[in-house]
Amino acid sequence: MPAPSPPDHLDFRAVGRDVPGAVGRVLDDLLGDLTARAAALDPVFAHDLADRVARFTLDGGKRTRSQFVWWALVACGGRGGDANAALRIGAALELIQTCALVHDDIMDGSAIRRGRPALHADVQAQYADAGTASRTGRFGEAAAVLAGDLALAWADDVIADTPLAPDTALRVRGLWSSMRMEMVAGQYLDIHGQTTSSRSLARAIRSACLKTALYSVERPLALGAALAGADDATTAALCSAGRCVGVAFQLRDDLQGIFGTPEVTGKPLGDDIRSGKPTYLIALARARAEAVGDRTALAVLDSSVGRADLSEPGLAEVREVLDSTGAHATVEAKIGRLVAQGMRHLDGAVFEPDGFHPLRALLRSAAAPLPARPRRSGSPEFQDDASANLLITAGPEEATR
Repeated sequence: MPAPSPPDHLDFRAVGRDVPGAVGRVLDDLLGDLTARAAALDPVFAHDLADRVARFTLDGGKRTRSQFVWWALVACGGRGGDANAALRIGAALELIQTCALVHDDIMDGSAIRRGRPALHADVQAQYADAGTASRTGRFGEAAAVLAGDLALAWADDVIADTPLAPDTALRVRGLWSSMRMEMVAGQYLDIHGQTTSSRSLARAIRSACLKTALYSVERPLALGAALAGADDATTAALCSAGRCVGVAFQLRDDLQGIFGTPEVTGKPLGDDIRSGKPTYLIALARARAEAVGDRTALAVLDSSVGRADLSEPGLAEVREVLDSTGAHATVEAKIGRLVAQGMRHLDGAVFEPDGFHPLRALLRSAAAPLPARPRRSGSPEFQDDASANLLITAGPEEATR
């Protein structure tokens, strides 16, 4: 998949006015070629898998990771020929995100994604008349595993075929390699915590660092910095800011999954509760309830977390516990502190104004607060787990140990 030469008229300012749109146009070209090749290979494979991967990648998401690459590039002084590489890397990130979400829905047993049937559920529905529900369900999951693998392979191909100077290529491919392993490690810790009913605050933050902070924010920022040839100090400031905001982003996502709306999340509320995900929010609520001997709150958590058939009234009881223990308020405050800390890291380095201001705004918006909800007063004080804070501020190597 050779990369086309960047057009002479490619303008940083024009791309900057609509980065998601610019990445979308690159994806259109790439996926048009890839799906055509798939059709030539086999029409059933192309229709059932390749076309679904392409539609999933093109139709959804805010392309936030792509925007982090772009604005880090501009903030670090990237120019001219760097633009085409940044857009291609952004496209590759969208494909690897497709892989992550398709596989995540299988592992979580989620039938809805972005307000539509998840890929495995869509395939199952297509072949509903081919056998029993159990058989077609298993087939849908198997097909989705392959679809995720295909998206990952395409993402790797895009990176491999992007022309880069030798030193830049070495940095970019090293970051890409690390990011893929971190993403898988974080996802494994997530499902491991579900199976073992983990209640550790530190493990919840470690999973958030690996699964979200590094993959969704820090590594995309580092990729943009690498394309621009940023020095070590500037890259370190970006990575530190990305680590803090990335954890805040995951904590916000945890809150949205319980207190948000399906229109925002694209999934039914309470999926994390029903699947028993070991989120920091739930671990904190349990720790606070244990600290004050709140047996009622503990009973609600014990009977609700991991219960696949949890009703809406049952979910409302969990929300009440999250409010009454102060876990909701504490996580909200932690998000604010993490974002503020990330901004201090960012403000401590020197960047190009044209990129710095949009990048700062993008980082702040990544963990933007939900509409305020009334909370009970008089919740007991509870200190965050110190080891969790160390994980957030550690470098990439320490976070993956």
